[in-house]
Amino acid sequence: MAARRAAARAGHHSVVRTIRRAASPARATDLDRLIHDRTRLAIISALAVNESLSFNDLKAATETSDGNLSVHARKLEEAGYLSCSKSFAGRVPRTEFRLAESGRRALQKYLEHMEAIIRNARGKK
Repeated sequence: MAARRAAARAGHHSVVRTIRRAASPARATDLDRLIHDRTRLAIISALAVNESLSFNDLKAATETSDGNLSVHARKLEEAGYLSCSKSFAGRVPRTEFRLAESGRRALQKYLEHMEAIIRNARGKK
């Protein structure tokens, strides 16, 4: 009997925490960590305004090194936020990136969250 009451109380507290969390103002700690990184945000932002970008174009747009771009793009690709296709133009390899629909939605959600944080910081609702 006591165990049942303890379990019910624990369940109630988790519901209360969930309700409080939902009603609380937007917090920076709740941001999408995958997108929040400077380089990954730059990659997604550049792809959001371009249908596709080559590796070199994306490297120039994000002002990053080959290695950094590769690592960050791979993380975004593994998350399903962007797609990467490889081909050859003659004998020259060509890597092309496109923002996936899930990446576009994640960016939109991230931007809305940032706007809510800014509104809260300014004291506006």
